[in-house]
Amino acid sequence: MTLLSCLIVDDEPLSQDVLEKFVEDAPMLQLKGICSDALEALDFLRSKTVDLIFLDINMPKLSGINFVKTLENPPLIIFTTAYAEYAVEGFELDAVDYLLKPIAFDRFLKAVNKAIELQQAWEIIEKNKSETAKGKPDYLMIKSDKRIYKINIEELFYVQSYGDYVKIHTKEKVIIASETLKNMEEHLKTHCIRIHKSYLVNRKAIKYVEGNQVNIHDMMLPIGQKYRDDFFKAFNEKI
Repeated sequence: MTLLSCLIVDDEPLSQDVLEKFVEDAPMLQLKGICSDALEALDFLRSKTVDLIFLDINMPKLSGINFVKTLENPPLIIFTTAYAEYAVEGFELDAVDYLLKPIAFDRFLKAVNKAIELQQAWEIIEKNKSETAKGKPDYLMIKSDKRIYKINIEELFYVQSYGDYVKIHTKEKVIIASETLKNMEEHLKTHCIRIHKSYLVNRKAIKYVEGNQVNIHDMMLPIGQKYRDDFFKAFNEKI
């Protein structure tokens, strides 16, 4: 059974007590702490990690939503609040679920089960990334828009930097994922070559090189000066 460590962040003592009792009654959860506001939670997370946070939204000093925005790599989040109007913004932050107070135990368990499913999916993705970097599997697992995509490496054309995201261009579609190009380069280093600050290309998808550009699926992509020497060395080894 998957066991999730969790943190309760809520400024209302009664809500803290209810959630604490729910966590105690859920064998798949392990309570690591209770914080009365977001600033206290930030301090907690500086020295400890958790898999899941039960997070109130309407709190003094720093709201739950703004608190999540401060986290570089937030854990799973289940929002808890008495204000239904916050639901849309909460889900825009990829929250697992949104529990409206007063919370029923069966609804609480439903949200926790969703968190467990996501945690298991993340573990599969991370394992796949590690194996892909070692050159083992011929596919890549990517989380995008609450879905998990299995991308065959032979169908991958190139990866493009897109702000805080990347666009993964494949034979059938373009997938936008919350990843950095640097991380993608590390995960795909046995399959792909970095050609530019904004582009990572599949070695096998390169049709030809012309000047300072490569042709990938009839798209001409630039070769950055910084990456030129390493690219041509890798490209010559390929052929």
